[in-house]
Parts: sequence; structure tokens; C-alpha cells
Amino acid sequence: METILEAKGISKFFHVPDEVQVLDNVSFSMNKGEFVSIMGKSGCGKSTLLYILSTMDTDYSGELFIDQKLITGQSPNDLAHMRNANIGFVFQFHYLLAEFTVLENVMLPAKKLGLKSFKEIEHDAMEKLRILGIEDQALKLSSRISGGQKQRVAIARALINHPTIIMGDEPTGNLDSKNANVVFDTLKQLTAENNLSLLVVTHDEDFAKRTDRIIQMGDGRIIK
Repeated sequence: METILEAKGISKFFHVPDEVQVLDNVSFSMNKGEFVSIMGKSGCGKSTLLYILSTMDTDYSGELFIDQKLITGQSPNDLAHMRNANIGFVFQFHYLLAEFTVLENVMLPAKKLGLKSFKEIEHDAMEKLRILGIEDQALKLSSRISGGQKQRVAIARALINHPTIIMGDEPTGNLDSKNANVVFDTLKQLTAENNLSLLVVTHDEDFAKRTDRIIQMGDGRIIK
């Protein structure tokens, strides 16, 4: 199996107001096409770990590899480019721009990456919306669609640059059970059909049980 993400001895301290160790020597890896969930009580360090794994937090000790390349120690510019090209994000709050249409929101990361023409990006974005069953919402303002639809738009946006891995922080946290199931089924289907890797922090035990593997955290460590 091809390793897509590997954390080696990741530790992190918060220094203000007092010095507190949030992560303590966390090591694990995940394979291409794997759907992994991270669970644990509030404050156990799982969201902090996700922000390090997503390269948005660089203040840690240890080593991080994505697609078998060492990411730790790269410049902020290199990290920003790598993040945009290789990592898709789906958060509890969808962070769509209310004044933009659904289609425009999905196109944004690809326009920022700048590898394709406007027409190609538009075509790609419509294709992602079609996969998620919401292409009929493309020209609506993102503020005018339902919560479940907004989260599917966020997934489409996460997919636009054909990432190596998608990371989610409580992606179903704001949804009712019906919409949470739709989002889960969509993510599961994406791993199966596109060999996409997914790493999701969740409190939802039903969600986690349906993923390929659960990493259980407690007090800044992996306990299972």
C-alpha cells in the first residue's frame, strides 16, 4: 500500500498563558484510498493535530510527510502552494462567500492555483457539483441554499484541485442526521471511486464507525 500521510513524533506546546503540552509524540500513517477518523474528548488535541497535518500550524517538533515528501521545515510560500494543490479542506462551518454564487465558490481554489484557464476551471467546478448532485444550484448565491447543500458545495470546493488528501474538521457537526448521512455517503463514495484519502476529526461515533479506521486520542496521545 502507498503511504499518503505520515506523522513521526509530533509534539506541540502552547506557551500562553502557561506552558501546556497539547500533543505528545504522536506517530501514525495512512494509506492512499483510506478513510480514517480521529476521535477523542474535547481538548484531547485532535483539532490541533489536524491543523499541523494540514500544514496550517508549523510550530511543532517531529516530522510530517505528505505523499512521501518531508513537509516539515518548508517555507510558508512552498507550504501554501503545496496545501492548495494537495489538500482539500471541509470544516464544520462551510466558509462559503455569501456574495458569490455556488459555482464561483467552488472555482476559487483552482483560480488561486492558476494552472488552468477560466473555462477549464468552470467546467471542472460544474463536474464536481454534478458528482455531488447539486449542479442545479450552481448559479444561486451560496447564502440562498440549505445547510446540507452548503456542506456539499464545500466538498466540491475541496475537490476542485484534485487533492491527494481531504481533511475534515467535524464536517457533519452542523447537520441533521439525514444530511450527515448524505455527506458521509458522498465522502465514502469519493474514496472508493477516486482512490482519494480522507482524514476526518469527528465527535460523531456513528460517522466514525463507518470509516475504515478510528484513531482514538486522549491527553495529546494516540491511545488506540
